[in-house]
Order: sequence, then structure tokens, then C-alpha cells
Amino acid sequence: MPDTSDKDLRFMAAAERLARRGFGRVWPNPSVAALIVREDEGDILVGRGVTSRPGMAHAEVNALTQAGDRARGATCYVTLEPCSHYGRTPPCALALVEAGIKRVVVGMPDPNPRVAGRGVAMLREAGLEVIVGVREAAMQTLYRGFSLRQLRQRPQVFLKLARSKDGFIGRAGDGQVRISGPLSMRKVHGFRAEFDAILVGSGTALEDDPQLTCRLPGLAERSPVRVIIDRRARLPLGSKLVRTCADVPVWLICGNDADPGKIEDLAAAGVNVIRVPATVTGIEPAVILSALATRGITRLMVEGGARLATSFLKADLVDDICVVTGDIEIGSGGIPALHDLDLADVLKDPKFERVDAGTFGSDRFISLRRRGN
Repeated sequence: MPDTSDKDLRFMAAAERLARRGFGRVWPNPSVAALIVREDEGDILVGRGVTSRPGMAHAEVNALTQAGDRARGATCYVTLEPCSHYGRTPPCALALVEAGIKRVVVGMPDPNPRVAGRGVAMLREAGLEVIVGVREAAMQTLYRGFSLRQLRQRPQVFLKLARSKDGFIGRAGDGQVRISGPLSMRKVHGFRAEFDAILVGSGTALEDDPQLTCRLPGLAERSPVRVIIDRRARLPLGSKLVRTCADVPVWLICGNDADPGKIEDLAAAGVNVIRVPATVTGIEPAVILSALATRGITRLMVEGGARLATSFLKADLVDDICVVTGDIEIGSGGIPALHDLDLADVLKDPKFERVDAGTFGSDRFISLRRRGN
């Protein structure tokens, strides 16, 4: 833990809150936030910035632009180590040096092997004072998806389950059954706005004909990429997903043995079809995650159904879980929340820790996080 002041902790906490605003919008880049503070003027904030969309300015450059000449001699608080390499934009570390920044406070080192300490070294070699690791535990949580993609070639996986009071997610033959109340539904749509992609299985896509978009007022443009696991490429051309794929991207992951004609039709309709190796029982979760990470996804929300959720839990590839229990009972014909796992056992699994619990209106929820991740 670096020797830091209460002021450093306070400004880094503010930068963390700002960084969260970019979730779901800037992948494959991490959502970084930077604050420019003039200590000689009573710790006045003169510039702030968040990572722009890919190919555009990073957080540090946006903050420096807002600060202008007042950046000279100031302190920059940045949630992730400034980049040191030339990509689609010049190095942010170089921009801080050229702007005359005197001191840089960094939340955590960049796990990207192309950076990994080089940004800090560039700043120190230019004579800047640099402090690294302020609120680092919080930053590691913030950047789990980015770190997992860099180090393990997979995105962070968030599993959301909604079950009835008697433990079911639907009723056989009834398609989609409304389990959650309006406050829970708003929360789920808020989750969608914070993730790069949302994943469902073919059963959910075929039986429920979902939209999988964010339908909160003013946040429609924050809808994630919609990913369907459909080994045989059976998604109908008339489904809501296909009909709206020009507005919100749809990626369909199918097996290499899927019907070429169906693949061609889906591709012609605007669906991004991704062919991967498959077995007779389906497509392995590790294969799915590798395909998504290769295409830049860092944060993935898994929303249905029971078999897909079970497969990710059995593969030990779930990082976060949120279970919402509605106030209704389904009764006879109910479909269990998981295929052949007991959800009660999952919630007691010692590799997960409870991080939150409470209510959304009349619904109850519990949130878990993988320990040490």
C-alpha cells in the first residue's frame, strides 16, 4: 500500500465512480477515468475525462483538453496506469509529460503486457512524481474484465438468475413467464447497460423471442451486443433479434457443422455468425469465452437459460452471480433455475463471497463474487 493522503484516496474514489460511466461503451479498451487537480489553488478540479469510444481519445487526453494550460504543474489522478505505446492513439504517458503535469497518482498497474509498468517508468524518467496503487483493491474489482481478457483470454462473466418464490424460472410450454417485479426489471436493464455483451442459449432465444436490449429511458444506445449460442443456427429470420440486428448487433455462435444455408441466410440478414468447434452435447463455455475475448468483449452478462447457466457454473467460469427471487409461485410444471445443479449449493459454495443482498420492491436479491478474482 503506497503512502497516500486522505485527499489522494478521496480523488481516486471520485475517479473510480467516473470510470464506471464508461462500462459497456468503450470495449475492448478499459473504461479509465482521469482527474486533473491544482493543489496550489486549493485542490480545485480543472479537468476530468473518461475513455472515449475505440480509436478516439483516452481519459488522460480528455482531461488534459478540458484543463488546458491549467494542467501545467497540476496532479493527475488516473484509475489505470497510463499507456506507453502507440496504438490508434499516441501514449497517454507522453501526453501527461508534454502537458507539464507534475504529479501522477495511479489506481493500479496496467495488466496489458504492452504496458505493465512501462507507462509509470516513462513518467518517472521524465521527472514526474508517481504514486501507484491508490485504492488498488477497488481498481482490481473495477478492471476484472479487462484483466481477465489480458491474462486469461476470457471476459468477466456475470450470471443473472431470476427465479420464482418456489425456485423456478418458468413453466414448461409457457414460454417467457414474468417472475420479477418492475423494480427488478429496471435493475436488470441497468445491468445490461453496463456490459459489453449479453448471452443467452438457443432455448431462450427460440422459446421466448426476447429483445435483450436496454429499455431504460435515455439508455437505448447502451444496449449490449446480443450473443446467442445456437449450435445448429436455428434462430428464425423473423425473430425480434434478427429483425433488430441493424440497430443493436447480434452475434450468433454456432458449431462448425451447422447448416451452411442457414448460416448464409442469417449473415445476409445482418447477423454476425461465429463458427466454433462443437461436440454432440453443445459448445463448451471455454470456447464461447475465447471467441468473445478474441473479438474484444471484456464484460459478459449471462442471462439464460438453465442449461447455459449450469454449463458455465460446472466449467467454473462464473465470476459474479446475482439471484433475484420474485414474489410469485409457478407451481406445477415449473422449470428449475439450474439444469442439474442445486442453486442452494451454488450459493453456499466457499469460492464465492456475498457482497450484497436486499430487495427490489417485493423481490429479494443476493449478489456473490468469486473470491480472489
